[in-house]
Amino acid sequence: MSPSASKLAGPRFLFESLLACHSERSEESNHLIATLNSARQLPAGLMPGQPLTALAPMQDVTDLPFMRVAAHYGAPDYFFTEFFRVHGQSRPEKHILRSLVENKTGRPVFAQLIGEHVSDMVRTVKELLKYPIAGIDLNMGCPAPKIYKKNVGGGLLRDPAKIDGLLGAIRDAVPGLFTVKMRIGFDSTENYERILSLINKHSVDLLSVHGRTVKEGYRSDVHYDHIAIAARTVRCPVLANGNITSADKAAAVLAETGAAGVMVGRHAIRNPWIFRQCRERLVVERADPSALLGAANAVRSPRSTLSPAVFHPTLADVREYITRLYRETQTPDIPEKAHVAKMKKYLNFVGQSVDPEGKFLHEMRRAMTEAELFAVCDAHLLTEPARLFATEPYPGIIARPNCETPVETCSLDTVTA
Repeated sequence: MSPSASKLAGPRFLFESLLACHSERSEESNHLIATLNSARQLPAGLMPGQPLTALAPMQDVTDLPFMRVAAHYGAPDYFFTEFFRVHGQSRPEKHILRSLVENKTGRPVFAQLIGEHVSDMVRTVKELLKYPIAGIDLNMGCPAPKIYKKNVGGGLLRDPAKIDGLLGAIRDAVPGLFTVKMRIGFDSTENYERILSLINKHSVDLLSVHGRTVKEGYRSDVHYDHIAIAARTVRCPVLANGNITSADKAAAVLAETGAAGVMVGRHAIRNPWIFRQCRERLVVERADPSALLGAANAVRSPRSTLSPAVFHPTLADVREYITRLYRETQTPDIPEKAHVAKMKKYLNFVGQSVDPEGKFLHEMRRAMTEAELFAVCDAHLLTEPARLFATEPYPGIIARPNCETPVETCSLDTVTA
């Protein structure tokens, strides 16, 4: 069994080792092991034996409508909710709870929390355990100054002692799966290996690592070598996160890091077929590795074509995606102008692969009504409907021209993963 496969078997190390001290296990001990295995086993992926895929938790994005859209085009193995804000007066937000109780995608959904006070976090965990969750996820990575200045999210990475207490309390409160999403440090990686040791100490079941520090935000190169350190160090599976732009890039990152899977954020907004493409690409690679000899260059070429066995959307497919996303996210209480404004935030990402000059983005950003927005989409996506949508973002086409400075909130305006 490979190291990744052995990690997916479930973290029961401490309990197993204690029982192994006895020459014979009692019937009660065997029952306890079976119960622990059942409660702490990661859900199977859509294609067992393949690397895992997950949609990164993103505020104002990974709500129920977006999960439905993602599932339509090829669901990830795992979903994660927007974070539940936890403080003294907090209660789980109703709109996020919808992602749990009304979710018909058929995929496991982990509930993410952000907070710092142990008693409030434990209280919220107990409330969320009443809902159909796959597990509890702790946010230790949000880089927004408004967040980390409150010593939550990425701010926790400055204080390993606080992390130790928080992980221990949540682990004790969660009988099932407990997962963590983190960055490699706050403004340096000096605490990184110590925090990884705490991940082991508290038997975390799945670790997602974004390969940048909090202060690096989303602007630096991703330090995949540090994700590799996590994959070698922790006993649970690791998901590699950060600039996973395509199926070819996912494969390259998996090879470089030894991670058990990938977590994709903004590029799943740009290309909702990415999880399907990751699965199909691996099938091709296993059947005929020579069919993917150009994959090393694919991550540098927006016009690179995937194997014919891997789905490659056309501009017409993208136009249909935009319509579906618009309708799924539309509600009667949101005025048209406000909904168009929200759609333009999604389309900031989609536009990175429409044309190399950024003409679609330029015109789309000036649309004010539904009719104007779809007129721009038709002009740029249906003039040549059979043209392939670029696999990678075009160089220099920036999704958020006014948001490349340090972010203030983990919202749709600033989300990247």
